[in-house]
Amino acid sequence: MFRSVLFGLLLFVSAPLAMAEGWDPRETDDPTKSKLVRNSETSVAEFLKQDPTLQTFFDKAYGYVIFPRVGKGGLLVGYARGRGIVYKDGAPQGKAYLNQYSVGAQLGGRSYAELIFFRDQLEYDSFVDGSFSFRADAAAVISDDGAGAATEYSNGVAVFTRERGGAMVDASLGGQQFRVEALD
Repeated sequence: MFRSVLFGLLLFVSAPLAMAEGWDPRETDDPTKSKLVRNSETSVAEFLKQDPTLQTFFDKAYGYVIFPRVGKGGLLVGYARGRGIVYKDGAPQGKAYLNQYSVGAQLGGRSYAELIFFRDQLEYDSFVDGSFSFRADAAAVISDDGAGAATEYSNGVAVFTRERGGAMVDASLGGQQFRVEALD
């Protein structure tokens, strides 16, 4: 009984975060012009507008992935997911999927954008081939004016997040897992 109630509450909390994709008349057969690519490029522009010092990361990183919208919900047990685009040399290379499970004191739901820079080919290739994941102790910097200038790579990656909305109390442990597919 308790599991059913817990599962129901988790679905209730996280359901609004589901990212439904409907038909878009602007879609083309060119995967580099898809809605997800356009949303990713808009999100990059928003990060740069909020913190122009991030341009150094864009200029020097081997590659990066942008998740324009990650939805997270939780009630003791939490779940987050997002879809994004992997870039190398400024061009889209593939679609990325983020999943995160967490356990701990958490209640509510939130939406945020996440930007991960890869310092060199080793970290980039690890991400693309699916052997990359964040542990519970991975730290993301909340993008704010000047945060890019004060941030350094940790284990070959630099992570920035930007709040989009929602309200969540969160003191949980979890890890992010990623999967990458070719653009189609």
